Parts: sequence; structure tokens; C-alpha cells
Amino acid sequence: MDAERVRAFLLKLPHVVETLQWGDNLVFWVGDKAIGGKMFVLANLEADSKGVISYSAGPTRFAELVEIEGLFPAPYLARIHWIAAHRWDVFRPKEWEHELRGAYDITLGKLPPKTRKILALPPEEQQKLIAARRALLDSKQPRA
Repeated sequence: MDAERVRAFLLKLPHVVETLQWGDNLVFWVGDKAIGGKMFVLANLEADSKGVISYSAGPTRFAELVEIEGLFPAPYLARIHWIAAHRWDVFRPKEWEHELRGAYDITLGKLPPKTRKILALPPEEQQKLIAARRALLDSKQPRA
């Protein structure tokens, strides 16, 4: 598994949006963050001491996963039960898909009702709401 295969897999899941943030990190969200979406996977394209990937594991799975060699509590996100991997070979590709699908499901289940309601709308209506919300957020940004 690698970042490109992870990206291809995640972008096939419903309502997944990606952003590039915090340097070279691909961040995957369930729902656009402009409408209250939540991040569930962060792929580190620089593969530094923070690992190659971090994801939401949930409290029960977190306790199990930190015992696996090559996995560790994700920097800055361990308090909300995120796991990070030092390298891609910690799991086989199908196991990675299972782990990341679990992160998606956990995060989808935590979305606020308002966000879930928007995600249930037809895609055209969703995009209109997202565009309107982004415009509103941009108008609130301080001008340089």
C-alpha cells in the first residue's frame, strides 16, 4: 500500500473530500469541512517521524492497535484515538482498506445531524450549499 493507493480507495467512498494541508499532508474528510465535515485520515507525503499515515481508530480499536509493531499514537491526535503508522507494510492492502473503512464509518457516525442532512441531499444541492458556505467563510476572513 502507498499514498496513491490509499487516495484511490478513499475517494471511492461516499462523501469523501480531500485537502492538502499542514505541508505535504493529504487530509481526507467525510463531508466537506465547509459544511461541518470531519477528517478521518491524514496521509503524510513526507514520511517523517510522524509516520506515513494517521487515522481515526476509536477507543477500543486504539488500545489494540498501539500494541502492533510499527503503529503508535498519532501526534496531536492520540487524545481522540488516532493511530499512526511508521511504514506502509504494517498491514497488507486489504487490511489497510479495512482499517480505513473503519475510520470512515466511525467519523460518519459522529457527524452532526445538520451535516448528515446536507449529505443526504442530491449532489447539486450539496454543491450549492458548500459554495455558499465557502463564500460566507471567505467573506469573514481578515483582509491583508
